[in-house]
Amino acid sequence: MRAELVTRARHPHANRSALAREYRVSRQTIIKWIHRGAADQSLRDRPSRPHRSPRRLHRVRRRQIERRRRRRWSSVRIARDLRLPIATVVREQRRLGLNRLRRLDPPRPANRYEWPAAGDLLHLDIKKLVRIGRVGHRIHGDRRTKVKGIGWEFVHVAIDDATRVGYVEVLDSEGQDDTTLFLDRAVRHFARRGIRVARVLTDNGSAYRSRLFAAALRAARIHHRRTRPYTPRTNGKAERFIRTLLAEWAYAQAYRTSLARTLALPHYLHYYNTARTHMGIRGLTPQQKLTSL
Repeated sequence: MRAELVTRARHPHANRSALAREYRVSRQTIIKWIHRGAADQSLRDRPSRPHRSPRRLHRVRRRQIERRRRRRWSSVRIARDLRLPIATVVREQRRLGLNRLRRLDPPRPANRYEWPAAGDLLHLDIKKLVRIGRVGHRIHGDRRTKVKGIGWEFVHVAIDDATRVGYVEVLDSEGQDDTTLFLDRAVRHFARRGIRVARVLTDNGSAYRSRLFAAALRAARIHHRRTRPYTPRTNGKAERFIRTLLAEWAYAQAYRTSLARTLALPHYLHYYNTARTHMGIRGLTPQQKLTSL
């Protein structure tokens, strides 16, 4: 279209104002393209970057900033050492992608594992959710309207490592009594599906370290494994299960009460176990993976 415009605009009797209205550009744009075409230059878009940047930081300085930053120097220390404005140092670090300390370390390699049989390992975890008094800020976006003193409820989750079959209950506490009773009901739930639980993996919460919980594990002949302290990724399947629950159940719609949210849980769990596919098990549903084992 630019070439066509230039050809028509060069005609001796061309009305450039009319051409500008027809092509929806200004007369100055038409003149610019005529001059560019006369100089045998390309009519394609050109980058807006200038040919020279006299005020840009010298290459040696940029390398000095990068070397010091990779040694985990702070922006203030680098600026003082090189006698540069701190804004210049920060801008260069952003351009290099080194403005965050976590970017200085290489990414951790993925440590993926999967136990071969259903029931070999059961992941347990607890997520605290605020009770619902009315539609909250996640829906209407206004944080100024809050229901104070409404309390919390606790989502206890259990997910099988090999099949991703999940079981969830919403309880009033995360204490040892409710946690132990949840373990008993979860073990019986998986037994009805033909899954014999041999091990459980939990974090180091007080309920999981209680004598009551340990006695229940001994009675069921289940081995207890714990995650490394302050390392939630070692219980990654439970963490991911909770994240999915929050996105697709707890915060998926505007519940008017906590009871309405709890009543919607069994329907979602049925969908999760029988219809929702998982890339971690090669696109199968948990029920399909359990049947294939």
